[in-house]
Amino acid sequence: MIAAHPDQGWSLLCNGVVLFEDTGLLLPDGTVVAPHRAPVAA
Repeated sequence: MIAAHPDQGWSLLCNGVVLFEDTGLLLPDGTVVAPHRAPVAA
């Protein structure tokens, strides 16, 4: 981890990936990986 900003909900990893607190990703090539959310049980 190169930079962590928990107050803003993201961290920058050494491979250039921006990791968001909600499990979403922004890859170095600009590709977005949507957050992985578990289904909500009723």
